[in-house]
Amino acid sequence: MRFHYETDGNEIYRRSFAMIREESDLSAFTPDQAQIAVRMIHAAGQTDLAKDIECSANLVEAARGALQAGKPILTDVNMVRSGVTRKRLPAHNEVLCYLGEPQVAELAATLGTTRTAAAVELWRPVVEGSVVAIGNAPTALFHLLNVLLADPTYPRPAAILGIPVGFIGAAESKEALAKVAHEAGTEFLTVHGRRGGSAITCAAINALATAQEILP
Repeated sequence: MRFHYETDGNEIYRRSFAMIREESDLSAFTPDQAQIAVRMIHAAGQTDLAKDIECSANLVEAARGALQAGKPILTDVNMVRSGVTRKRLPAHNEVLCYLGEPQVAELAATLGTTRTAAAVELWRPVVEGSVVAIGNAPTALFHLLNVLLADPTYPRPAAILGIPVGFIGAAESKEALAKVAHEAGTEFLTVHGRRGGSAITCAAINALATAQEILP
């Protein structure tokens, strides 16, 4: 027995994206937003994801502008950091995750929170104008929102991709992001409900990094 299958990577992408556009309701999105949604749906393998995706009106413009200006991407976990396709980044942007920094564990204990949330405390020197991508930890998203709302001197990211996954706090943190992003002075992208995770978050980053849907 021998299995026959498509081996052209670009053709796989082209056919996949065509199927997603055919099967998904993308009517709520602008063309630029739809490009991001298609990538996220592709990563999830679920066309009904479209109904749960929400982004602010200027999310695509703000995130792409930040990346083109060379601003970094800040992530909550190394899985998101590893999933960013570097050749798509327009300005050799840094992709930073502070979870492994030696002071994070002690800081988490002092603050009484998770290490992913505590690592947000280390973002201050680099967060201004950045693209934040939280794909795992609701606590990191909640912590960042609390800091932004409580401290008017804390630098504002250009955009927050808040797409944590899970059963405790994930849906609530994403609902909070959608409610307060404008007040916090940033644009946002999220997937409402329990679904989310590193793969969907990386797909969103990679789609925002360039308007070219498929790279050779």
